Amino acid sequence: MSLLVVGLSHRSAPVSVLERAALHADAQAKLVQDTLAAEPAAEAAVLATCNRIELYADVDKFHAGVAELSTLLAQHSGVGLDELTPYLYVHYEDRAVHHLFSVACGLDSMVVGEGQILGQIKDTLARAQELHSAGKLLNDLFQQALRVGKRAHSETGIDRAGQSLVTFGLEQLALGRPVEDWAAGKRALVIGAGSMSSLAAATLARAGVAEVVVANRTAERADRLVALLEENYGHGLTEGGFTARAVAMDAVADELTRADVAISCTGATGLVLTADAVRAAVAGRTPTAGAEVSAPTAAGTGKSVADTCPVEVVRGGFSVEGEAAVAGMDAAELEQHGAWVDNAPGRRTQAPEASEADAIAALAAVGRVPEMRRERTPGPVRDVALALLDLAMPRDVDAAAHRIDGVRLVDIESLADASADAPMAADVDQVRALVAEEVTAFGAAQRAATITPTVVALRTMAADVVASEIARLDGRLPGLDGKQRAEITQTVRRVVDKLLHAPTVRVKQLAAEPGGAGYADALRTLFDLDQETVDSVSRATPQDRESATGTAGKNRGPA
Repeated sequence: MSLLVVGLSHRSAPVSVLERAALHADAQAKLVQDTLAAEPAAEAAVLATCNRIELYADVDKFHAGVAELSTLLAQHSGVGLDELTPYLYVHYEDRAVHHLFSVACGLDSMVVGEGQILGQIKDTLARAQELHSAGKLLNDLFQQALRVGKRAHSETGIDRAGQSLVTFGLEQLALGRPVEDWAAGKRALVIGAGSMSSLAAATLARAGVAEVVVANRTAERADRLVALLEENYGHGLTEGGFTARAVAMDAVADELTRADVAISCTGATGLVLTADAVRAAVAGRTPTAGAEVSAPTAAGTGKSVADTCPVEVVRGGFSVEGEAAVAGMDAAELEQHGAWVDNAPGRRTQAPEASEADAIAALAAVGRVPEMRRERTPGPVRDVALALLDLAMPRDVDAAAHRIDGVRLVDIESLADASADAPMAADVDQVRALVAEEVTAFGAAQRAATITPTVVALRTMAADVVASEIARLDGRLPGLDGKQRAEITQTVRRVVDKLLHAPTVRVKQLAAEPGGAGYADALRTLFDLDQETVDSVSRATPQDRESATGTAGKNRGPA
């Protein structure tokens, strides 16, 4: 087994890099195909979610594989290799298995314990099978990862450690209030009809919203989701009942003017909701009383940050004065601050001096600089007319929307910040032990499987020898009747089987142990087995191999 995974996730890279590196479905397929075309890789699959991009491959050379997979990820993501490399992680063989099993159990998720990742792993395997890029190793690996994830959720309390990204996002919008109380009677707009959007729509319906409107580019998928919502929640979970309907994407702007909450998760490469569209949607609307968030205030001013700089830069009268003032900000935040500096009434009557503009440009060029954010202090309650939850990567909603009065925006980046302090449940340790156990078992099974073609080839050679000797006996003793010939044949076969039984059983046991890969070579050398014969067994189907070893029908688990 030479399993290699190269990837980046919310744990290794800032959201701005993940957003730029996001791959749509066609790009994922092309990446898989190009990986197979590369010399080191025999199998390949891409696991791409809203907060991770991982390329799995069966390689014959570690260093060449790492170099090739890293280069391919950079080429297909559009992020330069030099920029991408610091954020990449690499896992090999058992550590790669451990990583995927941990991902499947939700241990590596932004919200620990969330179960949606299992569906994404299942989709990854289905795509690889459709592209014929998953051979025995990746098929076994991903199918076992699904079993391990299901086992973690059924045998432990990992579900108590976290929840879906949708639920976590809604909790961030509700800020301290029960989601059911916050959502009751609201009108919701869900943009997209994929797995994440469907989960969002169902979660909103279950939380008690009065209406869910689904907008999607493919009308059939939107209609199908609406039908499921009406079937499961049409009776209504609130006093006023529940309704669901589907609309075209060009109706989003109109529906946004009537929505109290909007959730977007599409595969679009550009913005779905611009700041202008959001601003138009809330124009003239009265925010909900007793709103959801205490707006941060600028330290020492008593004023809401919403009334000052939108990105909360606090230094020397809310202006940028050197690197310390903007430490921890990425290029998009710098741009937002620059727009506020230029346009905020009464703040600045002249353009920034050249030295200040140069400083901003220089920091923007290098992207994110070391974290140095100031602590926030509670401020006055901010009323919200429209709550936005953006679960897409790259983002669907313009980040500038958070500066609009009456709008609260929660996106992947803010969810990552919020989840960093989420408490870990004691059940996490139990899941980690389960993962370690499963990794050991999977590794042993894979190592044992490498010896199987050699054992089959050995038994095939022994059977040929028996057949040859029986044929020679027939020539020397032509007078043997059928019963005598059968008894002699059976006796010879029993002798050969008994001689081979202990060595083949023991060699399988030894091969399953760490470092046991060399036993197959030793067996081939000792019995002078032809490599082509062994390779032909490797190309045979599992049923053929089981028939040859007499194990057909035994220990056959589900596919």
